[in-house]
Amino acid sequence: MNGNLFIVSAPSGAGKTSLVSALLSRHPEIGLSVSHTSRSPRPGEEHGKHYHFVSREIFLAMTERGDFLESAEVYGNLYGTSQSWIQTEIDKGRDILLEIDWQGAAQVRRIFPECISVFILPPSLATLEDRLKSRRQDSAEVIAQRIACAKEDVSHVAEFDYVIINDKLDVALQQLEAVVIAAGLRRDRQLSRQQNLIKQLQQ
Repeated sequence: MNGNLFIVSAPSGAGKTSLVSALLSRHPEIGLSVSHTSRSPRPGEEHGKHYHFVSREIFLAMTERGDFLESAEVYGNLYGTSQSWIQTEIDKGRDILLEIDWQGAAQVRRIFPECISVFILPPSLATLEDRLKSRRQDSAEVIAQRIACAKEDVSHVAEFDYVIINDKLDVALQQLEAVVIAAGLRRDRQLSRQQNLIKQLQQ
């Protein structure tokens, strides 16, 4: 039985990274796909843990070789997911989570139509702006650009299977965890896992 492939997407500043980190700390059996990117590391980010940081030239060469399951350019930086790694892990029966934008999610759906996608929304535009400012990583001009891009991101919310409002982290975490648990309890997965029990109950 193949593993589940989860996609989590959100506008920048919606709290997606914090939410995913909290989920993975409670469900260490879920693997996080580490994307390749051409952007520079932010303070505290580690190569191979948060991203595989590569030059733009290397990224483009990998794209030409067909290495990526999905790739996109966001805010002038390139991001991509290793297709071979995802396929290998899924084939092992391991659940994998992709933290990618709506463009990447659309590409993944074409190859893995059975994937389970979740879109994270902020409770308001004002909250989104406050969160972006609180990072103290971007200029006012960049924040304005991210707000404009967020509106475009939200226009694709209907393409996703589940929608979660990240107002309070603990509540949003419970809701995201519910999606993961429900996916593991789907009929085909339980019939495969619980064959012996089902046979015993029918005797």
